[in-house]
Amino acid sequence: MWLKPEEILLKNAFKLWVTEKDNEYFVLQRRRGYGEGGGGLTGLLVGTLDTVLDSTSKVAPYRILHHTPDSQVYWSIACGVTKEEIDQHWDWLQQNIMRTLSVFDSTEDITSFVQGKIRGLIAEEGKTSLVLEDDPEKFREALLRFEKWFELPAQEKLVTYYSCSYWKGKVPCQGWLYLSTNFLCFYSYLLGSEVKLIISWDEIWRLEKTSNVILTESIHVLAHGEDHYFSMLLHLSETFVIMEQLANYSIKRLFDKEAFQGEPALSDPLQITKRGLEAHAKSEQFRAFFRLPKEENLLEVHESFLWVPFSHFNTLGKICLSENYLCFASQDGSQCHIIIPMREVINVEKPDSSSRALTVCVRGKRALRFSEVRDYQRLANTIRSRCGISASPQHSASSEAIRGECQSLINHFEDNPEDVTLMVGQKDTSKAVSTEALMTVFHPQDVENLDPKMLKEKMKEQSWNIHFSEYGRGTSMFFTKKTRDLIVRGVPESLRGELWMLFSGAVNDMATHPGCYTELVEQSLGTSTLATDEIERDLHRSLPEHPAFQSDTGISALRRVLTAYAYRNPKIGYCQAMNILTSVLLLYAKEEEAFWLLVAVCERMLPDYFNRRIIGALVDQAVFEDLIRENLPQLVDHMTDLSFFSSVSLSWFLTLFISVLPIESAVNVVDCFFYDGIKAILQLGLAVLDYNMEALIACNDDAEAVTILNRFFDSVTNKDSPLPPTVQQASVGNNDKASHVSVDISELIREAYEKYGHFRSEEVESSRKRNKLHVIQTLEDTTKQNVIRVVSQDVRFTSSQLDELYNLFKRQHFLSCYWTMKSPALLHHDPSLAYLEQYQLGFQQFSELFSLLEPWAFCASKSTLSLWVFRLIDENQDGLVNFKEFCYALDTLYGVSFTNKLKFLFKLHLPPAFDLPEDGVIRKSPERGRGKVDLQAYLKQWQNEILKKEETIKDLPRINQAQFIQFSKTLYNIFHGDPEEESLYRAVAHVTSLLLRMEEVGRRLQEPSSPPAEATQPASTAASVEASSTQEASGNPKTSDASGSHSSQEGATEQQDPDWSFSFEQVLASLLNEPAIVGFFERHVHIQTKLGQARVAQLKLKANK
Repeated sequence: MWLKPEEILLKNAFKLWVTEKDNEYFVLQRRRGYGEGGGGLTGLLVGTLDTVLDSTSKVAPYRILHHTPDSQVYWSIACGVTKEEIDQHWDWLQQNIMRTLSVFDSTEDITSFVQGKIRGLIAEEGKTSLVLEDDPEKFREALLRFEKWFELPAQEKLVTYYSCSYWKGKVPCQGWLYLSTNFLCFYSYLLGSEVKLIISWDEIWRLEKTSNVILTESIHVLAHGEDHYFSMLLHLSETFVIMEQLANYSIKRLFDKEAFQGEPALSDPLQITKRGLEAHAKSEQFRAFFRLPKEENLLEVHESFLWVPFSHFNTLGKICLSENYLCFASQDGSQCHIIIPMREVINVEKPDSSSRALTVCVRGKRALRFSEVRDYQRLANTIRSRCGISASPQHSASSEAIRGECQSLINHFEDNPEDVTLMVGQKDTSKAVSTEALMTVFHPQDVENLDPKMLKEKMKEQSWNIHFSEYGRGTSMFFTKKTRDLIVRGVPESLRGELWMLFSGAVNDMATHPGCYTELVEQSLGTSTLATDEIERDLHRSLPEHPAFQSDTGISALRRVLTAYAYRNPKIGYCQAMNILTSVLLLYAKEEEAFWLLVAVCERMLPDYFNRRIIGALVDQAVFEDLIRENLPQLVDHMTDLSFFSSVSLSWFLTLFISVLPIESAVNVVDCFFYDGIKAILQLGLAVLDYNMEALIACNDDAEAVTILNRFFDSVTNKDSPLPPTVQQASVGNNDKASHVSVDISELIREAYEKYGHFRSEEVESSRKRNKLHVIQTLEDTTKQNVIRVVSQDVRFTSSQLDELYNLFKRQHFLSCYWTMKSPALLHHDPSLAYLEQYQLGFQQFSELFSLLEPWAFCASKSTLSLWVFRLIDENQDGLVNFKEFCYALDTLYGVSFTNKLKFLFKLHLPPAFDLPEDGVIRKSPERGRGKVDLQAYLKQWQNEILKKEETIKDLPRINQAQFIQFSKTLYNIFHGDPEEESLYRAVAHVTSLLLRMEEVGRRLQEPSSPPAEATQPASTAASVEASSTQEASGNPKTSDASGSHSSQEGATEQQDPDWSFSFEQVLASLLNEPAIVGFFERHVHIQTKLGQARVAQLKLKANK
């Protein structure tokens, strides 16, 4: 164990200890009397002394000391009871500390660093044991330090913390790494130097484990263009997994706007725990491996042996139990695995308690025997309760009756195969829904045809039937290496639909949702949305050369499946390439089966592929590039820019090679995909590049490389396909086929598995997570550049200033989402909107950011002013402001034009800014992203923006008495605290009096017979303005706010003439005569300074609130 570093006396110490190992900074010693030799008389005395001492005074027989070459001081840092234990500590020091110490210049720094590191390790070990014991005291202390050091908002949830070293340049800083829901934080205080780091998860571009010459292993974080390295973690892998999960959680919640409604552990960002994250990650891995519905969660794991009948031996593995499935995977994960739906279990027996075994009986006269299960009794009861089976003592006696009933059921299904659908609870489908695969309708197999291809097809069917007899058939079939071998050789046409359903897990989706598809078809019938419009447009582009889609039968089935899916999942709706994929599914599967296959592909097997930004496909392309670097170094040396392969391979991933290969060859690729997932597509992509390696290296440009690959795909054939030429897809480059040797698809797939089948699906998932951060941040950066390019045309800010403004605006948007799932930005998010609308602020978020950036920081009435500004720039009155509108307001206020600034302030006191409710609540708040996007409205708005003429001062309406009074008060508020405050106040008072007297003279000239009493009204108005100016000068912001917040009520209650008003020209002309006011508004304010202050204060402002 590690010890708190303590100085030891060396005068007589070495007489009691023998040095076993040593180096420049550490010494490993064994106490005399222990180990080999015993140490003679001295060793005997030492051993006797240690034996007679009580347990609290005993000395461990091994220890490690720290020292420096020029010092006689030694520090004890570790001890051990066994040689193995102390060797582990010694090896850890060698691997993690020795290389690091070479960067220090002084011995004092080395000793200080080693002591800090050892104390951190001790705290780490103590924390781990305390967490296991559910003792919250240590965690509470860490939470207090976290809150004190980083001053984050009180609702920020600390998830866990670790002791580690952070590399600042070439020098490590020993400190503490804190991982919270939204932030990665590090704190170190060493030798008077404080290091503090706060990075939000949504700002991270790279998160990966890495190693170099100095660091054997560390965690690399890239954010804001800066690299951060964290090393010497006691549990580095665990730390990295938690960091990866928090980053992924942040990405899904903030960028994908996912609400985690079905996952209680993640649905509330204020309640995120380390245990919840770990459970979520395990459930995700469990669902991905066994292809289970997203509702399933991993509940229990039991180690056991499973009797494998086809191999006649017990294989070691793990039983994984979820709400509705019992699964088993052998130790290596590849030898065999099996999935048993609870609905298929008919009994659970315990034949032999001595072997801790239980037998699970499933439909189809099959039984699975699990042995050496530690908690077999509880597991058996759990399975029974989930299957609704009683745990009666007479279960063995009644098993014969159950077996007999099952046998009669099996005999019935053998005699009536059309009734098999009843086993999965399938309802009778609607007559409008096709119940046959299109291939059986348009290309029925001729049983009497005995040509070589049909004979080979029959042999394949026979091989699969033998496989079914040995390994089982249906949902409880064993998946083994032999299964994969049969897949690689090719699936018979007659079994393709059944096996796709089985391998994808779609068979379970359909079984647990009987009648769902028919209901969706009926509900979506006749609906008109953007998705249905796009579907209609693409229907006749889906395999147009195939006879099935040259008739109304195939087109109608395709329309129903795509429309039903768009109705079921509006978040995805319809995307291009879905039509091509669904067309192939309909060829080999019944219509309802094709629907559930589409669900499995879009929601499980190819996550995030079919959305507006095709993030999933871009992530897999990045994974593909990594694999090219690892496996095809010759190609990498020749083509340093691998982005070419990303562009050319996009269709490979989106359509599973269907769009580039002839249909009879592409279906073999789809076979492999449903069994091995995206791994099969990656393998085949590598094999294609490998096959064309020499030609690609010899090509001169990208166009030539594309031509080479297209010719290759045209030459791929399927010599075993039984399809007639009318069904087979004609090659595009038919004329050039003679110049290119044909390649058989089965041989290409076999080569792909042999050469590139070594990497595992888990490695692909890990690479996906690593690359997803970079892909999303790259897309975000592209979006930012597009927004800046559009906005820069209308404002005078520089590109760098707009860049900083965008970052602040986006961060403010995220701050509104960090601690709640119900922020306006999330509730009204519509991914179909343009990039300008993706990040928007409600009034509260806008007010906070505007207060940090508006040029008049001394304004006494910020809340009122920001409310009016918000109303003015929110042109569509939806309660949200986008970045362009925000920049327009700031550009006006930071400009040098006195007229523009005055016009902006003048408009703040006119409707709609001035007359809306004073509580800041926008009454018109349309439901966004729920219905059909009104394209006509968008086009009309776009046309209006193009034709919009420049607004002139003559277009502005006149300002009435109440509005003018508030306008004067706003000017007083703006001037409050300025060095020239007095002269500015006098100037405003002078202008106000002048305007009112001018109005009075004008009224007298127009109405000579008016009573004298009316003439007193302007004077009283002037007096009220003067009184308000006195209040403003006294610096009473509360009075100012109150007067500002009730201005509309004053205007409503005062008796005033409707003609009593001023035009903007009058106000402008009067103010232009006051040099003090003109000078104030034309004074240049540096926005760069404000931007720097806002960056620092933005998070603190949230924390203070």
